[in-house]
Amino acid sequence: MSSLPVYIGVGSNLGDRKANIEKAIELVKLIKGVKMERASSVYETEPVGGPPQGKFLNGVLKIKTTINPFKLLGELREIEKHLGRKRRIKNGPRAIDLDILLFGKKKIDTKSLKVPHPRMHKREFVLRGLRELML
Repeated sequence: MSSLPVYIGVGSNLGDRKANIEKAIELVKLIKGVKMERASSVYETEPVGGPPQGKFLNGVLKIKTTINPFKLLGELREIEKHLGRKRRIKNGPRAIDLDILLFGKKKIDTKSLKVPHPRMHKREFVLRGLRELML
């Protein structure tokens, strides 16, 4: 499989948000078959949906990968778990959130993974990060 450009949304609104994002980026770099290209600026944003909660820090990562989207999703879920993410409340507060936004030109629509990310066009911080990385 050739190396595909992939964009990943990253966010945190629990604990040391900046450190959580930095740790997540370091762990993404360690995934076999992944090469970190660039990270966007980090933006502070209001939470969208879910219960009342603190503000997020959000950004976008650009990677190149030779692994398939489902393997990448599994690796990202492991990073979230390692950094303390607990999926108790839908759209609830989280130490780290890693979402595959775009995976090359692939379109995926399964229960576990939807690419392009179905709500990315509604998230200004995602669009800002993507614009920054695509320039």
